[in-house]
Amino acid sequence: MVKTAKVAVHPDYKVAEVEKRLFGAFLEPIGNWVYGGIYNPKHPSADDMGFRQDVLEAVREFGMPAVRLPGGNWISGWEWKNSIGPLDSRKVQLDLAWFQIEPNIVGLDEYLEWTKRANTEPMFTVNLGTDDLKSAAHLVEYCRHEGGTYWSELRKKYGHLEPYPIKIWYLGNEMDGHWQIGSWEKNPVGFGILTHEVSKVIKWIDCEAETVLSGVSDYSKHFPEWLMESLEQCYESVDYVSVHYYHSAPEGDIAGYLNVSSVIEEQLRAIFAICDYLQAKIGTPKKMYISFDEYGVMFGRQGEVTYGRRGWKDASKVFSQFRPREDNVFIRHEPDKYVRRRRISYQMLEALGVASILLTFIRNADRIKIGCMTGGLGGAIAFDGEHVWKNASYYPYYQMNRLAAGGMSILPAVDGPKFNTQQYALNDFNQCHSYEGIQAIEAAAVHHEEKEEVDVFIINRSVEDDIEVSLDVRGFEGYELVEHVEMYTDYIAKGNSFESPEVIVPRLNTKTKMDNGKVTALTRKLSWNVIRLSKKGS
Repeated sequence: MVKTAKVAVHPDYKVAEVEKRLFGAFLEPIGNWVYGGIYNPKHPSADDMGFRQDVLEAVREFGMPAVRLPGGNWISGWEWKNSIGPLDSRKVQLDLAWFQIEPNIVGLDEYLEWTKRANTEPMFTVNLGTDDLKSAAHLVEYCRHEGGTYWSELRKKYGHLEPYPIKIWYLGNEMDGHWQIGSWEKNPVGFGILTHEVSKVIKWIDCEAETVLSGVSDYSKHFPEWLMESLEQCYESVDYVSVHYYHSAPEGDIAGYLNVSSVIEEQLRAIFAICDYLQAKIGTPKKMYISFDEYGVMFGRQGEVTYGRRGWKDASKVFSQFRPREDNVFIRHEPDKYVRRRRISYQMLEALGVASILLTFIRNADRIKIGCMTGGLGGAIAFDGEHVWKNASYYPYYQMNRLAAGGMSILPAVDGPKFNTQQYALNDFNQCHSYEGIQAIEAAAVHHEEKEEVDVFIINRSVEDDIEVSLDVRGFEGYELVEHVEMYTDYIAKGNSFESPEVIVPRLNTKTKMDNGKVTALTRKLSWNVIRLSKKGS
């Protein structure tokens, strides 16, 4: 017997306009992501700078709005001044984040030129691990000042006459984490002061700049105190708080895996509360917004748990965690020697997981203004050393980017079958308490009033049941059904590859009907669905 659910969408329940930056990506030079991925001068499609044009074309086809780069843990040991000028004068250095050799062949100017050729906005990350305020000021002067100063004229000397179009500056990466090079875990107040001072000089150099506090790296043992103490020092000088979250569940626990939005929304409620508390405490009309600029979903295996959160054993707040290395091997990733890592297994679940996170962003569009999918490049827009293709997660990512950006988020009401999840602890950071009464149907909706279009995005998270959804859109008088696009597979262990690119792709569901302002649609178990409406005659 097919189960049923009700979803209601009404134009009065507005959240906020969905920013196009919600559908950006994250780029870090780890593994072959840069050297071999976006850059390989020996690739058949390589352009005059060695960039792979097949990858560039895929990014342009997607319409990638923005890319945060060159980010991640790597940034905290990178010296941007070593990466500019003639290639033969650049300094090869150790990357202590990922134990790599960084040749600086793809340097600051190359990263920014790549974003230009990809038709995407660069959002640049500043090293606040091993670098300082003076270096940050020089960086912004090099990138953004018109000319007439040492650093701006040096940019011109190296062939870049016009300032780079950088508006967003990330001030450090995961600086609250003990794993970070130059970690500020012990001193959130000090980091907040540094962030404030760096943000000041950036905005004095460029009055159009926006800055982001390196805020939340996960549910760490010092959350939420670290964020509160650091943000209080720089609240009025920064524009966003950076949030990172990678959701893991035990291998085979699909319910726990697809409950990612519940976990994130729990985290967000705490972050919003901190921001609003500080707004009231400081006495400012300024609202703080969120940049959710790293995220992903994955299965994990049970490991050693040294401390817990949310009900498990909790260690005292000591900051002496250190994991020594077993060898002194540093890897240099040659562009033409790509290490193949085919992403085939569980692509449908990956697609649903990242789609669930994006739906969460849309439902919270009043506070979340930037999103960067960690697997946007290499995962959704998939590539190896030779080819480019579309993994399953590409399609909901692409559809929301094309259909949701610029529209008004409408908060849906959902009532239907529910599921529960079990608590688990994989390791120090991947732990989750149990949840009860989670809606199997997850939804978000966007209204483009000027185009007279409504798009409703639905995930059926049930592992066992197809669910017939009754979608009530009577508030949108005169609207009619345009199409129902669905994506699912009967074999979740299979996925797309270059050789087989259409194992999981969206298809039209022609059986969906609309009558008297209600759409009746059958959603398959573990499926992605887009129901599109438009006003008659538009």
